[in-house]
Amino acid sequence: MITKNEKRLKIKARVRGKISGTAECPRLSVFRSNKQIYAQVIDDLTGRTLAAASSLKIEEKLPKKEIAAKVGEMVAKNALEAGVEKVAFDRNGYLYHGRIKELADAARKGGLKF
Repeated sequence: MITKNEKRLKIKARVRGKISGTAECPRLSVFRSNKQIYAQVIDDLTGRTLAAASSLKIEEKLPKKEIAAKVGEMVAKNALEAGVEKVAFDRNGYLYHGRIKELADAARKGGLKF
């Protein structure tokens, strides 16, 4: 029987075959654990992370969805400071739902286009 994580990794591999970040349109990759959520803007051609944000820097106690939205705003701000406006969204095999959706919506509201 396939576990939930194995299923996610299978989806991730399939999606990563189609999505790749370039200097003009880097990849916005999202990783979520049970407690934290991380986002980074990656140029896959050079292998460099152009901007990043995570919930580790947020001190206040909030619901996980609100923390994800704050991380989305932070990664959008950091990406715009790095000169990145357009990104390819990589949900990393997670369903576009809940915390992933909140992060994506907040990043769009913060000025990123995808």
